[in-house]
Amino acid sequence: MNRIKAKLKYKQNGFDIVEKGDYVVCAVSGKNILLNDLMYWNVELQEAYFSPLEAKIRFEQIKNNK
Repeated sequence: MNRIKAKLKYKQNGFDIVEKGDYVVCAVSGKNILLNDLMYWNVELQEAYFSPLEAKIRFEQIKNNK
């Protein structure tokens, strides 16, 4: 099955679909995330995360770069 990458605008309590698609890519792991499974993202960085683990990794990266 061919899937199409979506483009989203992440908001505090959800997201807007800018370009229709089935999935987005995790900014940390590179894993595909189906839109129905997307639960973790960063509004400020406008990026998605596969799980809380990837979100924590990104948080630590940002914290260590300050």
